Amino acid sequence: MAGLWKSYQTMMSKYPWTVQIMTAGSLVGVGDVISQQLIERRGLRRHSVRRTARMMSIGFFFVGPVIGSWYKVLDRIVVGGGKSAAMKKMLVDQLCFAPCFLGAFLSICGALNGLSVEENVAKLKGVSPPPFPTLWPPVQIANFYFVPLNHRLAVVQLVAVVWNSYLTWKANKM
Repeated sequence: MAGLWKSYQTMMSKYPWTVQIMTAGSLVGVGDVISQQLIERRGLRRHSVRRTARMMSIGFFFVGPVIGSWYKVLDRIVVGGGKSAAMKKMLVDQLCFAPCFLGAFLSICGALNGLSVEENVAKLKGVSPPPFPTLWPPVQIANFYFVPLNHRLAVVQLVAVVWNSYLTWKANKM
């Protein structure tokens, strides 16, 4: 395990953007597998590999780049590394970025699932509030306070495996 972590660190220092995006896409895929197997109880025979590949693509091309870029912008908007800066970053992240990101994510999923604009809007209006909104504020405060910028996306994506499972279930529930 230590060797794997060392390899990850080496790759992260050489290719931070690529590693962040690959990590995000892979973990969104893991979230979809958990969604299909544990939440939807599809079993291996009914598992949609196409859906998992689609969700991974969203992770590679949307989630990773958008969140990775957001953390860089957020570091410029809220300068500093103390407790106060971590709290401000968490508030800006949760109040400004998260709702927009969630809407965009669900819209992209809907479009890739073949929903029309009207169906997508109706689905977005029908989305209930997430069941664990209290998960993110403590995670983000710790992330902004303790974790270097290059590793923030990975930390969030590791915690987000549970969140991604919920989101992929919600996004693919017809």
